[in-house]
Amino acid sequence: MLFNSISKVFRLKPYQWLAVSGLLFLQLHCSNNRESPTNKTVAVPQDQCYIVVLGIAQDGGYPHAGCRRQCCELVHSGAGNAESPVCLGLVDPQAGKTYILEASPAFAEQWYLLQDVAACQDKRVPDGIFLTHAHIGHYAGLMQLGREVMGSKNVPVWAMPRMDTFLRSNGPWSQLVELQNIQLEALVADSSVRLTERLSITPFLVPHRDEFSETVGFQINGPNKKMLFIPDIDKWEKWQHNIVEQVKTADYALLDATFYKDGELQGRAMSEVPHPFVEETMNLFANEPAAEKKKLHFIHFNHTNPLLWDLNAQKAVQDAGFVLATEGMILSL
Repeated sequence: MLFNSISKVFRLKPYQWLAVSGLLFLQLHCSNNRESPTNKTVAVPQDQCYIVVLGIAQDGGYPHAGCRRQCCELVHSGAGNAESPVCLGLVDPQAGKTYILEASPAFAEQWYLLQDVAACQDKRVPDGIFLTHAHIGHYAGLMQLGREVMGSKNVPVWAMPRMDTFLRSNGPWSQLVELQNIQLEALVADSSVRLTERLSITPFLVPHRDEFSETVGFQINGPNKKMLFIPDIDKWEKWQHNIVEQVKTADYALLDATFYKDGELQGRAMSEVPHPFVEETMNLFANEPAAEKKKLHFIHFNHTNPLLWDLNAQKAVQDAGFVLATEGMILSL
């Protein structure tokens, strides 16, 4: 990646040299060491149900619109890897079923990746989509199913009651319903949806900024393992459940890691966008056994979060026994 940065220097105007030289210095200390799934072999469990991580960033992705800070300039300069917003694929190969959790703005490339991983290139659309809430990184990708792009027919989209009403009542999403590009399916909190003989998914309410819809996490049950997925929550202490105890009931937990610590946003009060800081979550699990810490996979990183690009921060979290979700990661169920 450093050589990519150097090659760009020779195409820069003189007044840009100083900025790039600073980025080169930063590259010696900070680096996105997450491999792209297109550059590595993905080990897919034979005949097992599994989750594949299709995106790990916060709603705006990485780099972030309007950001000229060094965190995002690393990517623009070629010294870092772009990351798409949070999205998971859920696959039962025996049943031939493939689902997506979250319709992110990167829907096109995430569905393409899932088709390749699940070897279902002949499947034009997913067998269903599950939405957690109405913040743009989690539903905006539905637009790809409309007449302007895929022109899909009756793709099942599972949504909670307020989310359902929001999609039916507001364009352009309402047109997807009217033209039967999507078929809205009802989610009920704490009520399980059976997807295949081996797979089920259960939504549960979590406290978040619910301007247009409620917010849920998902519990995904496979034949052998269970996973918790909570990409967005205000603070753990606002939830009626104890997150440490909840993780003990699961085999994996993909949890909100939007911000690493307080003070991360410049010129903006972090109380306006409450999330559990990674440092707070790590402290909650500090006295838990290594086996419990290993279950916890951090995901949904804001562009300011050094876990996207700082090797020292990444190492600190990993040395403490926790896992950083990466695009292309496979978790068997």
